[in-house]
Amino acid sequence: MSAAAGAGGRRPPGGQAALSLRMRLRSLRNRLLASPRFQRWAAAFPLTRPVARRHTRELFDLVAGFVYSQVLAACVRLDLFERLAAAGPATSAALASACEVPEARLEVLLRAAAALRLLERDDGGAWDLGPLGAALRGNPGVVAMIRHHALLYEDLRDPVALLREGGPTTLGAFWGYAGAAAPAALAGQAVGDYSTLMAVSQQLVAEEILAAYPLRRHRRLLDVGGGHGAFTSAVAAHVPGLALAMFDLPAVAAQARERLEQSGLGSRIEVHGGDFFRDPLPRGADVITLVRIVHDHDDDAVRRLLRAVYEALPPGGRLLLAEPMAETRRAEPAGDAYFGLYLMAMGSGRPRSRAALEAMLAEAGFARVREHRTYTPLLTRLLVAQR
Repeated sequence: MSAAAGAGGRRPPGGQAALSLRMRLRSLRNRLLASPRFQRWAAAFPLTRPVARRHTRELFDLVAGFVYSQVLAACVRLDLFERLAAAGPATSAALASACEVPEARLEVLLRAAAALRLLERDDGGAWDLGPLGAALRGNPGVVAMIRHHALLYEDLRDPVALLREGGPTTLGAFWGYAGAAAPAALAGQAVGDYSTLMAVSQQLVAEEILAAYPLRRHRRLLDVGGGHGAFTSAVAAHVPGLALAMFDLPAVAAQARERLEQSGLGSRIEVHGGDFFRDPLPRGADVITLVRIVHDHDDDAVRRLLRAVYEALPPGGRLLLAEPMAETRRAEPAGDAYFGLYLMAMGSGRPRSRAALEAMLAEAGFARVREHRTYTPLLTRLLVAQR
């Protein structure tokens, strides 16, 4: 049934006319925007000139976006941000020598990075961190993802082939769980690299969740798909009295135990190994967390997982589901464009909207779902579902 339809399947009065008017207006808009004559007029007319220039810039950014991302990747691979942070402003010649790149070629990169606000050049000609370059230094997880994107770019080299053919991908091979007939039997080497990458980028997400939801009201937390324990470690520091446990594939769980022992948290956090699609989840927790887990999996698998979480919780228990979501206002490119293509290349999962997740949670049996606002919805949103 159309969203415009009313009770009994009938459209409200005027609904069809309003829809037809919107379609006609959209068609008129598209014809005007495609007209070179209209484009010239809009660029020249004082009242439309700012809008025309903004649209031109947006369109050019789409065309040049891959080049921008490679400027960023080159800066990260050459450690430019770390070099400048450690030694202070430096000349092109000094940076070229340190990076082992011809000065004339490095100058092209430096100027490009300055145009993207990654670097700045002072009046004396020396280079220093720009506002975005400085911000990256405080986000090691983002830097790790930039390095990791080399795999994604391999799969997106021919995006039409990816859309039409699917099949094995470079990114899918890195994500060892995808397509595995028996993920619980995977060895540590097959799951270690991905778990390490997720652990590096988990700190920011953990801070968002801890600021949005008061975990102190709970007695025991189970983090499902907890990887190397980055989230549970953050919770341990933030909520000292909360009993903690985590659950992941046996190979991942073994690595988590070792890392938690090294950090002094081995006795604080219980680690369980298993396959959350096939094995029952440990009981006893009154709050279970799924942090960047659900969007990695296809719908049928997610339904099984949410039902398993429901069955593991006591009446009144809570599920915290945290991840970037589709249709996030002012962050649509992140949820729908970036994660849509990333997960396609990964070979499993899809970004889902809040409404889609709420429907799946209701299907699993959860009675009430509420969103707790996070500081950075682009990074993660948080749904809390009550059993």
